[in-house]
Amino acid sequence: METRNTRDHLLEVGLRRIRSVGYAATGVKEILDEAQVPKGSFYHYFPSKEVFAKEVLALYVADENTRAQKILLEGKSAPLKRLRKYFEELIKVYGHTAAISGCLMGNMSLEMADHSELIQSLLKSSFGNWQAGVAEILREAIERGELSKSTKPKEFAAFLVNSYEGALLRSKAEQSNEPLENFLNVSFNILLKN
Repeated sequence: METRNTRDHLLEVGLRRIRSVGYAATGVKEILDEAQVPKGSFYHYFPSKEVFAKEVLALYVADENTRAQKILLEGKSAPLKRLRKYFEELIKVYGHTAAISGCLMGNMSLEMADHSELIQSLLKSSFGNWQAGVAEILREAIERGELSKSTKPKEFAAFLVNSYEGALLRSKAEQSNEPLENFLNVSFNILLKN
């Protein structure tokens, strides 16, 4: 394997394992065994498991930014329709019936934010960027007359992101998509209904 490919391969395996079983239950040995690379390869690229987890999280965030860009910014439908489609896609990909349920940012927040400044810093900026992207769509909806001019996009975006993450967490606890369906219904059929 080429140098760059080995690093990327380790990150892909790490992303899969950490999403499946969490940070604490993911050992370096398991990552190396699954990736079929020698131990020295891991520490050649990553000085610690914590730095590795930060890189895995950054990879996840980059993939999610691409998803958001594709649905929210490149779509031609009305802003609120794009926003609903985006959250519907997230539910399909991360909800209870998904191959691996849960959002890595949410899971890492619960598991690592209190114990790692490195991870906490990336989580904070990633949630902030996500919220800003949602706020931008809400601003567009206000400009197009889909929402009242009195709507506060930044605050409403924070509410949507926080509500989705909470519904996703409860969905895992209940082993049901019902909390996520309730999030969609209340958010788009009641609060954002124009």
